[in-house]
Amino acid sequence: MEPAGPAPLAGTPAGAAKPRLEIEYCTRCRWLPRAAWLAQELLSTFETDLGAVALVPGTGGVFVVRVEGAVVWDGRAQGFPEPTAVKRAVRDLVAPGRSLGHSDA
Repeated sequence: MEPAGPAPLAGTPAGAAKPRLEIEYCTRCRWLPRAAWLAQELLSTFETDLGAVALVPGTGGVFVVRVEGAVVWDGRAQGFPEPTAVKRAVRDLVAPGRSLGHSDA
């Protein structure tokens, strides 16, 4: 019997585990307030779609947003995130097709 693959992110049946989102931030850069604010924004938007939002301390200028381990925003490659861009990237994984209202404009 083959091991089960990763759980689908969108359309998970009721009672199934919801995806975990992580925001890894640089402690030396003092980005905790920004990471916490972004976490609050994402929880407000995806309160029924996410199972957990975690803040992960890091170093070296890191600011990375992951959903189930998949990088949806990397500050080194993409610059510091605008909340609407991160919301769109997260939405595309956890709730495709969902409108974000004014954030989609």
